[in-house]
Amino acid sequence: MASDPELELRGRLVRSIGTLRDMLPGCFVERKRRCGKPNCRCASGKPEDLHPQLALSVLVGGKLRNIHLNAALAQEARRGVELHRRFQELEARICAINLARLARKKQGPAQP
Repeated sequence: MASDPELELRGRLVRSIGTLRDMLPGCFVERKRRCGKPNCRCASGKPEDLHPQLALSVLVGGKLRNIHLNAALAQEARRGVELHRRFQELEARICAINLARLARKKQGPAQP
């Protein structure tokens, strides 16, 4: 019995989803802002003197929420968002394979 390369690819894609268990939805956002203290270096307004503000922007219950992060959590959030992007790519590839297989089934068996 000949193996179906499409099914093998789909199987590999499905198995690789397990490596994405730490994915996070949303977008990682980094802004620069002033803190408001008159004697702080950021009061100059120069872009290089502004403070970084790190957040994960995500829809929760249909509302956009910003989860502010410290520097220690920022890298974890950035990685989680990247994992979610990879998940979406895998999902699209798996769905494309399934759709192509369904379309071929609908056409029926090949005529000799």
